Amino acid sequence: MPLRALLEEKSVSRAAERLRVSQPSLSAALAKLRLHFDDPLLDRRGRRYELTPLAAQLLEHSYSAELSLERLFGALSNFDPASTEREFSLFVTDYGAAVLAPVLIRELAAQAPKARLRLNNMLSDTVVRAPDSIRDYDGLVMPHGFFHSSNLDLFRDRWLCMVSIDNTEVASELTLDQLSTLAWVFTYDSPTEYTLAAKHLGLLGIEPRVEVVAPSFLALPFLLAGTNRVALVQQSLGLKLATTGLVRLLESPIPLVEIQEAMWWHQVHDLNPEHMWFRSVVGAAAQRLIESGDVKPI
Repeated sequence: MPLRALLEEKSVSRAAERLRVSQPSLSAALAKLRLHFDDPLLDRRGRRYELTPLAAQLLEHSYSAELSLERLFGALSNFDPASTEREFSLFVTDYGAAVLAPVLIRELAAQAPKARLRLNNMLSDTVVRAPDSIRDYDGLVMPHGFFHSSNLDLFRDRWLCMVSIDNTEVASELTLDQLSTLAWVFTYDSPTEYTLAAKHLGLLGIEPRVEVVAPSFLALPFLLAGTNRVALVQQSLGLKLATTGLVRLLESPIPLVEIQEAMWWHQVHDLNPEHMWFRSVVGAAAQRLIESGDVKPI
């Protein structure tokens, strides 16, 4: 690729030698690229050339494009799940890791025993820059409502309230008034990191008194234990966390927006046979969860 060679070498002569073409032809190619991007791409700094900011971005994208092409052409050559040793990678929250991932791992092992699954921490920047941020990954598992991309709907879940097993303020039911008066543990609370249920409370005119902000749903039992705080948790995960004996689950006194969980990916993978197969495995895992009764179909 002339563009990549020019940007990596930062020299027409070295790039021409690398590509085994004449310097005049590569100089002409650079001129066309500069005209196309309306950018010099290579700026002279004394006796050297340096990449312009745009050129640096183009070079980074060229690596992603090459990886995507390698995956595509590799997948087109007789992909066999039973023998593949490919590593599939997903961005997940701790909710996705605790609820979906165990079932997905079993499905993957049954169909592709030599494959490997890598679960990556969901970062704010990943969501903000999606779908570009997941171009080199197989996807991201999170609810609807944060961005738009190619996706596969997985299941629905609902929100419950969680309190300490020995909460002295809350009896067998949580009241509407207590939603405003009790101290809360929020999971995520920033302009780019939040739960739709917490946003929904605000839309209903309820202003929770947030005492603790946590980056993990799995930490909730330990942050609630021995206190009168309250938190929101997904039903499927809450049932697992309640087995710690530290917390109990209660219905919200007001209906809250449901979670619609989905797998999202960059459109570059839409027709990739390996990826299409992997999406079917994720879908099968979601169906297993639905059949267990912990979640509902969308």
